[in-house]
Amino acid sequence: MKIKTFDERYKTGFWFLSFKVTITMTFLFFASCQSNSQKKQESGDFPYMEWEAAQFLEHYKEGTLTVREVVEAYLQRIEALDRSGPCLQAVLEINPDALAIAEELDEMLQQGKFKGPLHGIPVLLKDNIDTHDQMHTTAGSRAMAGSRPLQDSYVAKKLRESGAVILGKTNLSEWANFRGELSSSGWSGLGGQTKSPYILDRNPCGSSSGSAVAVAANLTVLAIGTETNGSIVCPSHANGIVGIKPTVGLISRSGIIPISFTQDTPGPMARTVRDAALCLGVLAGVDEADEKTAESEGNFHLDYTEFLNEQGLKGKRIGWFTGPSGKNFKVDKLMQEAVEWIKKQDVEVVEIERISAPNTGSKSFEVMLFEYKDGLNKYFSSLGSEAVIKDLEDLIAFNREDEISLRYYNQKYLEMAQAKEGLDAQAYREALAGLLIGSRRDGIDRVMNEHGLHAIMAPTGSPAWKTDWVNGDSFQAGSSSPAAHAGYPNITVPMGMIDGLPVGISFFGKAWSEPLLLEIAYAFEQGTRHREPPKMLLRSN
Repeated sequence: MKIKTFDERYKTGFWFLSFKVTITMTFLFFASCQSNSQKKQESGDFPYMEWEAAQFLEHYKEGTLTVREVVEAYLQRIEALDRSGPCLQAVLEINPDALAIAEELDEMLQQGKFKGPLHGIPVLLKDNIDTHDQMHTTAGSRAMAGSRPLQDSYVAKKLRESGAVILGKTNLSEWANFRGELSSSGWSGLGGQTKSPYILDRNPCGSSSGSAVAVAANLTVLAIGTETNGSIVCPSHANGIVGIKPTVGLISRSGIIPISFTQDTPGPMARTVRDAALCLGVLAGVDEADEKTAESEGNFHLDYTEFLNEQGLKGKRIGWFTGPSGKNFKVDKLMQEAVEWIKKQDVEVVEIERISAPNTGSKSFEVMLFEYKDGLNKYFSSLGSEAVIKDLEDLIAFNREDEISLRYYNQKYLEMAQAKEGLDAQAYREALAGLLIGSRRDGIDRVMNEHGLHAIMAPTGSPAWKTDWVNGDSFQAGSSSPAAHAGYPNITVPMGMIDGLPVGISFFGKAWSEPLLLEIAYAFEQGTRHREPPKMLLRSN
């Protein structure tokens, strides 16, 4: 088949993005960001700076605020800070129906009705999460320009039922950062480079880069990210917000462009633990379209805010994973201060040098390659006869012909996945068995049972590095792998600042331990109050 180029799709009207409050249709590519036309809207100019969901809900209840007013304000802020001014490039597409949805929700309020726990709350979705509306789902890839899913993802459906207003889609590391070598987190062929709102030449981490930046910069109240390994917790940490990577199966993955059936999960991103917990309860549940969620029966809750306890650390026994130590002395110092504070809350801390069995990471990588090919081909098939890309081979061919897609890094992981056999291959079955044993039985479960732990903590990562399209990402420390490999929950919370850049602390544990982890994370958050809004500095240092 002849593959349509990006330009051909644009000329035929397949790809439009809207960033005007009047919902006019305007084409957007990352070069369109207008730094010289900033509409000043700093902290003092935005009326809902750092507001939590409960504040909006209270005003809606009292009749002192309308959903339309709120949605208009956030759309104006996106235009002022994301498409001009600092040009954060966190938002890839605006929902043309956002204001109409707001008006429908206002009509319900006038009748004294609330649609659900997120009534009128602005939410942004990572652009690998399907919505069946006027928006597209692209994974940030030029190959997917114009792609419209045939139905809502489970996540989008649950958000709509809760009364949330889906403002739009966020930029991401293209193909959720599993495309090739030397990639730059937050860069996609469609959205360009998302920037750190703290220091603009710093990297936002990924792959849920736009989701994290949008929450940090108050472009939304909530955002949804996805994680295979680190893609929720790393950008949340790097942007000074709260991110929850739940147990795989707590939230359905149906309608989400996949990497790994074993490790993938969506999760909420927010400025506070309470808002993240509120959103988690909305999204959790069993979905017949995702067999993993059957395991959550009896293990999920509709309201996770009931587990929030300011004294939640008291009497706990927490493991301190020291594996990331020694890579950044500034992070080590901050972590030591956090540990000392936690000890003062009547917590027994046990140092742990190693969690997972040897070679667990290599087995995870092998599993991801097999499942990536299988998952992508199934996703492309779900798009029907109008799919712009038919299979993984088609995607690889498009990238080779496109002038932008391979400009900064290659597609080695796509090619490696294409070379794999099906999921009935012996190599896959052996890698999967080794991954689960090494990360669970001989990993987190073993460590927590041996030491009688309620949870494990570690620094989520190191301060954001300078974005570099030549050499790619420059990770130093990180702690996402043990929980990611096991498919177990992980929550990151702001731990402090280093030279103007935020750093997070992670709390993770056994499967379905979200209530316990939320209790611990909330107590740490409320006791330390480390969250600092970004200043969007232009300096380079």
